[in-house]
Amino acid sequence: MNRFLSFLEQTTIRILTHRKALKAYAVANPVKRTFLGEVKGWADALVFAVFAVLLINQYIFQFFVIPTPSMESTLNVGDRVFVSKTIYGVEIYPGGPKIASRNRQVQRDDIITFYNPEYSSKGPFFDILSQIIYMGTFSLVNIDKNEDGSIAERLYVKRAIGFPSEVIRFRDGNVEVRQAGSAVFTKEAEQRSELYLAEGPHRSIDAASYEGIKAWGALFGYQESNVTMQSVPTYLRNQYLSVQGDSYPDDYFQFEASKSRTKHLFNPSDSAARSEYAFYKNGMYIPEGYILPLGDNRDNSRDGRYFGPVKQTKINGSVRFLFWPLGRVRPLGNA
Repeated sequence: MNRFLSFLEQTTIRILTHRKALKAYAVANPVKRTFLGEVKGWADALVFAVFAVLLINQYIFQFFVIPTPSMESTLNVGDRVFVSKTIYGVEIYPGGPKIASRNRQVQRDDIITFYNPEYSSKGPFFDILSQIIYMGTFSLVNIDKNEDGSIAERLYVKRAIGFPSEVIRFRDGNVEVRQAGSAVFTKEAEQRSELYLAEGPHRSIDAASYEGIKAWGALFGYQESNVTMQSVPTYLRNQYLSVQGDSYPDDYFQFEASKSRTKHLFNPSDSAARSEYAFYKNGMYIPEGYILPLGDNRDNSRDGRYFGPVKQTKINGSVRFLFWPLGRVRPLGNA
């Protein structure tokens, strides 16, 4: 035992003495600092910092800037939010498979981020580079832009509205939900009240304008069915007058629904027209493993009405906290 204690003591003294000698040598012989050495040191630190930020953004959380008014007034253009990247499982790489996702499903009314189904890729190299720059700068720099200079939306932020086995239909822009096993459609406002959900979703189009929107769509149906405008009923012409000055329908979904109905009525044997009309009339079925996302600003949102339900595997995060601007800071777990 004494031998062991003596060996331990001598070893400790030798290590401490050696360290003291190294420190004294370093003080007596300082390394000359050069410009290239300083640049190399800063570059190493920068690379490490960017790499750490990328790992954090991919696997833990991400900062995200709201680019469009589709979620106003829950989330306004320019708002910065904290997105949890673990709540629905963790992506191995952007857009790739998830791990630890069992029993971590999207909940009704969650505000989610997901990959835009209509995103036009500029190639894998650019996609990866733009994501590295975007995440590495904590969402301050985004080089992924459209031809008109606007930010290309690779990720969408919407609210989870439709769930597997449900049917969602739209009547004059209002959502109606038929839940699994039910034969009855429930208005979204009633469902939100019964389930104590957030009051974020809202309308901005005057209900009285739908008469004109429907007439506008019907007139296009006449035109695409090669029916002369002289055959258009007078009441349709009169209804159209209320929106004649508009350059674009306020509710394009309802415009398309009215157009498809007219084309189907003119030619019921046209299977394509019949199928399209049935979609608008009967509603949109949500398959297993999918979610229908809609914007809170219902009348100014490019959402699931146009691109359909989204795979849950393509949902990569949940918006949990709004941290900028300071006057609007608040949690969003149940917003």
